[in-house]
Amino acid sequence: MDSKSIPTVPAKNIVFKTKSPDAWFGIDYNMNIYRGCSHGCIYCDSRSDCFKNTDFDTVKAKENALQIVRDDLRRRVVTGVVGNGAMSDPYNPREKELNLTRNSLELINAFRFGVSLCTKSDLVARDADILLDIKAHSPTIVKFSISTADDELCKKLEPFVSVTSERFEAMRRLSSKGIFCGVQMIPLLPYINDSEENIVRILNMAKEAGAKFVHTYMGMTLRAGSREYYYKHLDNILPGVKEKYIKRFGFRYSCISPRSKKLWDVFTAECARLDLLFDMRNIIRHYKYGYEKQLLFNFNH
Repeated sequence: MDSKSIPTVPAKNIVFKTKSPDAWFGIDYNMNIYRGCSHGCIYCDSRSDCFKNTDFDTVKAKENALQIVRDDLRRRVVTGVVGNGAMSDPYNPREKELNLTRNSLELINAFRFGVSLCTKSDLVARDADILLDIKAHSPTIVKFSISTADDELCKKLEPFVSVTSERFEAMRRLSSKGIFCGVQMIPLLPYINDSEENIVRILNMAKEAGAKFVHTYMGMTLRAGSREYYYKHLDNILPGVKEKYIKRFGFRYSCISPRSKKLWDVFTAECARLDLLFDMRNIIRHYKYGYEKQLLFNFNH
């Protein structure tokens, strides 16, 4: 099956050079072969008006995505790590049929680039074979976005994702094969999942599943578009919480947990006890260790 069975949007390029590769998981290039997301996460920043995606909940594929990805990679003189999952989850439900993410991984492998995946889906474990092929020559990292340890709360905040326990099982499957995996514990929603208990549970579940790192942000972001959507759903699932946000944060973009200092102390102490990386520089250094000489020139162009 090809992308004709899914709504499409035009694209000229898909693989873009990042401005600061050392700032976010050492990603040198960024790509999104899908647009929009059907996971239904009530807090998603990608819903914001500034991204001009008025039909966000409908997953769309980029037209001729694989040909464009191939051409984009072929033209790159210097290889590096290609990130996937910044604006749209590469493992949305349609990926099971369409295989656009899987086929793009095959191209990344063929042109000897590394890869950084971020997902809320257990479908990523399907592609362990290709990830191992990429790992043989280039840095490979899989980040599972997990913000609550509780499956029932997960169903309220992220109604159409693989629940937390399923994501950890997928991590266990990948990490047992030697794939460098970890958790993006983002967001921690003030007054909802910003508790010591939740953080400690996630860290211990991550360690048990073979995670090497947990990266976090003690809060969330809200701006026009995403704010209204979030507040509407808070009224339905957690009445009264919206008023706390309005009173404390107003129209701020960055909404840091009122308990952030205490939570950070708990987080770092537990990471140290469990031997989990949490500093971005250390995460990048560990998953790229030994690949420095491979990240040179791409002679396939």
